[in-house]
Amino acid sequence: MATVKDEKYIVNGTNQAALFTLKTYRGEGMTLLAMDWKQGQPPVDFVGFAIEYKEPGGNKFYVLGNRLSFPTPNGNVNPNQLSSRLSPIQKFRWIHFPKNAHLPGNFTYRVLPVFMNEQEELSYGEAQEVLISLQHETIAGKINVSFTRGFVSSQAFVDNYMEPHFGIPNLLPGEAKEGLEFVPNHPKAGEALPWMGFEATKMILDTLQKAIDDPAAQVRVIAYDLNLAALVESLEKLGNRLKIIIDDDGPHKENKLPSDVSAENKAEARLKISAGAANVKRQHLGKLQHNKTIVVTSPTMNVAICGSTNFSWRGFYVQANNAVMLTGATATSIFNAAFDDYWRSDSASDFEATPSSQWQDLGIQGVKAKVAFSPHNEQGAILPEIALDIATKTKSSLFYSLAFLYMTEGVIKEAITSVTDRPDIFVYGISDRKVGGLDLQKPSGNLATVFPAELSGNLPEPFKSEPIGGGGNRMHHKFVVIDFDKPTARVYFGSYNFSVAADEKNGENLLLVQNKRVAVAYMIEALRIFDHYHFRVSQKEAKQKKEKLYLKKRPMQAGEKPWWGEYYTDAIKIRDRELFG
Repeated sequence: MATVKDEKYIVNGTNQAALFTLKTYRGEGMTLLAMDWKQGQPPVDFVGFAIEYKEPGGNKFYVLGNRLSFPTPNGNVNPNQLSSRLSPIQKFRWIHFPKNAHLPGNFTYRVLPVFMNEQEELSYGEAQEVLISLQHETIAGKINVSFTRGFVSSQAFVDNYMEPHFGIPNLLPGEAKEGLEFVPNHPKAGEALPWMGFEATKMILDTLQKAIDDPAAQVRVIAYDLNLAALVESLEKLGNRLKIIIDDDGPHKENKLPSDVSAENKAEARLKISAGAANVKRQHLGKLQHNKTIVVTSPTMNVAICGSTNFSWRGFYVQANNAVMLTGATATSIFNAAFDDYWRSDSASDFEATPSSQWQDLGIQGVKAKVAFSPHNEQGAILPEIALDIATKTKSSLFYSLAFLYMTEGVIKEAITSVTDRPDIFVYGISDRKVGGLDLQKPSGNLATVFPAELSGNLPEPFKSEPIGGGGNRMHHKFVVIDFDKPTARVYFGSYNFSVAADEKNGENLLLVQNKRVAVAYMIEALRIFDHYHFRVSQKEAKQKKEKLYLKKRPMQAGEKPWWGEYYTDAIKIRDRELFG
């Protein structure tokens, strides 16, 4: 079956005989599939989509499963996950994580409409089929976006890694200060941790291993949190080829009692032995040294890693985070210059006067990208510039995943609020609450608050109790995606929390990448995080109403509505269906 490719990372199905359209988007280790009915509304007997996929070079299709099923005759739910041919997906879009997304070549996706007759028998319509490559790098040899999974509170984690006598305490240390000594004793730790860390963790650790193996490689690191044993061990192997700045604000520096020594202090002592005391510096500026960067330079390797991922157990394995690798001599020279400017700075005012605090072009061929490092002085602040971009230049859509937004008053919150109030702009967003919950900003402008601790152990059938992954924030991203579907698509991201403190006090990095492919990658990440927690809102509401969650059958009685009815009557869901499909 033929396909048409749109810039290779967006692929459309072309089966004219199919009753629906299919549009697939390449994500980072994931695929967004979006469907829409071609003519008018679907028939009343349409009960969802079956989704199948085939790996590159494979000779068989795997059918995606669905945990929700049709109710049994006595009104119960099937506790087992079933094939989507039997329990079709009752949504117009779905994000899939193929097990072997790293395989080179094309994945084949096949989507079929599923129908139910009055005897409740299922049948299938004409399929749409597409081929799409999910190669490892976002833009090969230039920029690679990666994410942690951030799904400890999920049914997948429960199914695979929660056992009667093993769980989160067997995979993660109870406190950050214990991180460098902690050794997981979970029987599936070797499988669970890579699953939790996903692409970002692998990219960071692999990069350090390549630097260790390259005797000519010089490595520059700036770390806010530094309590992950495997990472510190890698840094020790670099010897004096490593130069590192470690934050010393607040609990990172405290040494009240021998039992309260921070992991950062322990890491400092160890790295002074391996790298030499002259190569290790502790620092805070106006406030935090909040960067999380790794730069590797050698005759054969020029890469810089940045993003929101702290070098900690929670940063790698619990929180939703991103890490981005930039390749090229210009990018690494800019990040190394910033490192040197931080090293020479004893205060915020020292750094504000350096060229690193200004926007600089990253010199990535074919990709419009720039970076600025904080702190800035009041006259050089870039926060108002970002707010103006959001508030006045957003044309079609705004997606954001911003830790701490709803405890941070200021121009960014005001700009997002103003765009959310506009009926012509599609907005999905999520931010982390200080008290441990999450705020979901829906297109309606309404906030839905999710507290994972509140939901754990309180889920309706057929879902199982989920762990919460300890205290602290779970959504740690800091990114904004503007107009992902336009030629002007752009993303702001980095360690930068979009606050006055991030702009004028902390050591931070903020990147602006104006590239549709990169914007699509971040859009899908925002969408999968939003969907994950938005579904937990529905779980909570169902539990409160003493309802069970199951698929809707075709209407059998007068007045009954099909599952898809709200996608053609609710203005928000209409726009959701049309925007992606």
